[in-house]
Amino acid sequence: MSDLILVNDDLVQFNPAFGLAMVVVRPGRLSGSGPGTLNGKKICVDGDQNQVSVPGCVYTTPVYSIPGTGTLKIDSLAADQIATKTRSGAKPALLKGNSFIAKFEVQSPAQQPPPGPGSPVPDSTLQYPGSGSFMTVNQTVRGT
Repeated sequence: MSDLILVNDDLVQFNPAFGLAMVVVRPGRLSGSGPGTLNGKKICVDGDQNQVSVPGCVYTTPVYSIPGTGTLKIDSLAADQIATKTRSGAKPALLKGNSFIAKFEVQSPAQQPPPGPGSPVPDSTLQYPGSGSFMTVNQTVRGT
């Protein structure tokens, strides 16, 4: 199955629901490292997704309503997002595909308001699973 090839500066869109956590998401950007180019932009290849990092995103959960912060990352790609035949150099090209598995890594935990006097209780979960997708400026060249 063919899909659009991803290139340098394509957007990484994260969905705001990460398990029980609701994250105020911001887009990330891919940085292409393949030797090939499309319309003057480097082609993204397998491994480039590991460089995506969007720090400083605010989150809360139903229990921990005092906001915390963390970093959005791509955890793993779907099978339809890594080309089986199309390559740039020795590596498979990345394709738009459907959706990838994302992760939200907590840096500053959200907190639960105390029931009475005392300190707020911090969220003990260090990572939340989510999903996301790619948006590409390439609307014509497909890979398989």
